[in-house]
Amino acid sequence: MVIHSVKTSQGTEVANPPISRFLFDDTRFAIVWLVVRVLLGIAWVQAGLHKLNDPAWMETGAALKGFWAGIVNPAQPKTAFPWYGGFIQSMLDSGSYVWFAKLVTFGELLVGIALILGAFVGIAAFFGAFMNWNYIMAGTASTNPLLLVAGILLILAWKTAGYWGADRILLPLLGTPWSRRAEASSPQGVSTSAAN
Repeated sequence: MVIHSVKTSQGTEVANPPISRFLFDDTRFAIVWLVVRVLLGIAWVQAGLHKLNDPAWMETGAALKGFWAGIVNPAQPKTAFPWYGGFIQSMLDSGSYVWFAKLVTFGELLVGIALILGAFVGIAAFFGAFMNWNYIMAGTASTNPLLLVAGILLILAWKTAGYWGADRILLPLLGTPWSRRAEASSPQGVSTSAAN
């Protein structure tokens, strides 16, 4: 795999600063990411469990319908972005709240469980951050900005955030899609480990 890195006019490669490498690549900092991801995971599991036993979420979707109706209320719209309000209105008009309420509930639970177990932390954090972004777009502040920042940090620390968890086994076992592509495209007997 050819890496096109940023270089100075003298040809020196511009590397990440040592603090960045320590925070996001060094397993010595993994204990901090363990605390962050478990706390974030607990928040997601609590949010999902609250909805799991509520018929307004799991049967009728009435809870989500009410939330969406509040977002697009013409008297006092909560979203600052008309295109997002239009998207929510189309979901409301099509009755999507019935199935989408279940998707939100199980999504919150799965993200939380994956983060607590330390399994596929970068992927779980991405979907959690995506949900937080949508809640913020809908005009709900609450703890969502803080949870979004924690999710983004876990995405950046994906290699070490699950070191004290299932990713310690999963990442070496499964590898990454881009490393498998590099191995498949290299001539037989030529190592690509230096490029990764």
